[in-house]
Amino acid sequence: MSETAPLIPLPNARQAAPGLLTGGQPTDEQLRAAAAAGYKTVINLRPGSEMAGVDESGLVESLGMDFVSIPIGGGADLTEDTARRLDRALAHAKPGPVMIHCASGNRVGALLALRANLIQGQPAAEALDFGKAAGLTSLEDAVKQRLK
Repeated sequence: MSETAPLIPLPNARQAAPGLLTGGQPTDEQLRAAAAAGYKTVINLRPGSEMAGVDESGLVESLGMDFVSIPIGGGADLTEDTARRLDRALAHAKPGPVMIHCASGNRVGALLALRANLIQGQPAAEALDFGKAAGLTSLEDAVKQRLK
């Protein structure tokens, strides 16, 4: 993830790290723009129950990008296991910018904060700041309870 992530206007779009775009649910047009801008991987944190009638994985793959699903329904799904799944997805992402989204960016920031602390060993305060920079809002208390 060393490349720059061109800003695609997702809801609450953030660039919390080089090569990483976070935010809310992209439209089909925004996914097409991401592919055209060189994005290689889309990681969706929304559970299937939130994606009824939407074939995001099919569109993403038809555009030549990899699609990864890590369902996070809420605070109960913010675990070390899901942080490790995100870490593996980022480690195995094709070279190029990565988009991570949920509905608003809140769950993205939460899971990135947990990854930073539990997997990468960042101090809790730094991990929380990174999560906020990536979109963490209402799940802050749930994240704080899980940080080491």
